[in-house]
Amino acid sequence: MGHVTQTPTRPVGSGQAHPAGPTQGSPERAARAQAPAGKPWVVRPAVAFSAEALQERLIGSVRSWRDYPPSLRLWFWLVPVLTAVIGGILRFVRLESPHSLVFDETYYVKDAYSFLVSGYERSWPDKANDSFNAGNPNILLDTPEYVVHPPVGKWMIAGGMWLFGADNPFGWRFAAALTGTVSILLLALIAQKLFRSLPLSAAAGLLLAVDGHHLVMSRTSLLDIFLMFWILAAFGALLMDRDDGRRRLAARLGRQAAAGRHGRPSAGQLLAGPWLGIRWWRIAAGVCLGLAVGTKWSGLFFLAGFGLLSVLWDLSARRVAGIRGWITGGMIKDGLPAFLSMVPVAALVYAATWTGWFRSNDAYFRRWAQSNPSADWGWLPDAVRSLAHYHLEAYKFHQGLGSEHPYEASAWSWLVMGRPTSFFYESPQQGTQGCTVSNCASAILSVGNPLIWWGATISLAVLLFWWAGRRDWRAGAVLAAVGAGYLPWFMYPERTMFYFYAVSFEPFLVLALVYCLGLVLGRDTDPPWRRRSGLYLVALFVVGVVLLSAFFYPVWAAEVIPYQQWRYRMWMPSWI
Repeated sequence: MGHVTQTPTRPVGSGQAHPAGPTQGSPERAARAQAPAGKPWVVRPAVAFSAEALQERLIGSVRSWRDYPPSLRLWFWLVPVLTAVIGGILRFVRLESPHSLVFDETYYVKDAYSFLVSGYERSWPDKANDSFNAGNPNILLDTPEYVVHPPVGKWMIAGGMWLFGADNPFGWRFAAALTGTVSILLLALIAQKLFRSLPLSAAAGLLLAVDGHHLVMSRTSLLDIFLMFWILAAFGALLMDRDDGRRRLAARLGRQAAAGRHGRPSAGQLLAGPWLGIRWWRIAAGVCLGLAVGTKWSGLFFLAGFGLLSVLWDLSARRVAGIRGWITGGMIKDGLPAFLSMVPVAALVYAATWTGWFRSNDAYFRRWAQSNPSADWGWLPDAVRSLAHYHLEAYKFHQGLGSEHPYEASAWSWLVMGRPTSFFYESPQQGTQGCTVSNCASAILSVGNPLIWWGATISLAVLLFWWAGRRDWRAGAVLAAVGAGYLPWFMYPERTMFYFYAVSFEPFLVLALVYCLGLVLGRDTDPPWRRRSGLYLVALFVVGVVLLSAFFYPVWAAEVIPYQQWRYRMWMPSWI
């Protein structure tokens, strides 16, 4: 367990856990009283291998949410739900505006409709957008369309169209708004799991709910909001797996210790430690990561980063538990199962997302293998060879994507929002669309809340110190997630990139900021004046964020405002 920096919300009566067995006045109880910081295994090493002592070392004194009183349990769900409701209102109100396809919706919404009709992407005639915007999407051509992104995000958009119709913007954008809203709930629960603090859980959910970048991506049907959701879900599943694996390790080592001499496992048992069985939460993470890769290939970086992070957590657990060969034992008994639980699972899920393509006769490159026999790879089924060729061509496209775009933004500029993407801009005339002055503007700019983004950028440096200097595993986990989403883009400096790609790791930027808010909030052992001052400062920051979001909201949600008001919100020349 890393150094605790935030305030844990402890259940009633959940103080130091006692090893099973000793009665009042026993040597074990006396040892507990004498041990520094309430750690009895320092005085009596045999106590270190009881199941309770192991679990306390590995995951702390809080066992599960059931240890809390019912009234507090209610708040554990109510706080995240309330933040999600706030985010949902911001995302669903006026979701149908603008009443036209904006930015890259022209690709993904029409592809989603094609999926709904035929199960794969088909071509569209010239000026198809005009017909689509008018509520007449049924103008698909019979020829297949060449696309370079996998199907999952488009299938999710298609689900909203199936529910609410493909002839209206609410149907096009419903899935994105719902996904963005659920991700707020998920982030608040993850923050609660990480920090064991209701105020910090509320702060995490609220900050994501009111941030403009996440809001814009939730109100427009691009693929990145779906990519972000599956990545966040995978991270949450791995957090659950971390605790589950440590509970299993404590229970199995504890049983071995109870059956051994002097209350200790044998030397052979401590050489590598026990197998931990099938890790279902890790498999769930593999499913989520397969869906992330099935949305955009950049999900592969998270698959690699999260897999490595999970194994490092397991190695650390074996070391803390007292296993001598924790590196080799962990690599064999945790690393190999982790690989099998995540990579093949993600690969199978990814392949399954192409079911519509496999079932078709006319999808792009579907019959390529039949026209291109191979002496070396002919043993593979034609459909598999055709899909492999499709992926090779798509990879070449992504590698060579270097065309100029007015809103391209180098990865260096993302954290400071150097060049946000303009999704939509119109200049309504006086007397139209609610414009009451001579010159109006209606815009969608994917710029984040400056207090959140600039504060998170500074927070990353703080987290680096707490991870490297204090060995706080939570800081390391957040940094790993940000790194998996951000650093790989620096390997492709010539590629055309956009700021909105950063939404994939934005929830982890919020977690970094909330981590630092927890430092300001203080510990539960701090004097009351320190806690009260910290709470006031955190509340003041969150209120400032909300007020700033209210100021920027018109340029996030395409509201019609006077042109001069739009200019007031363009804080940098590069935002125009």
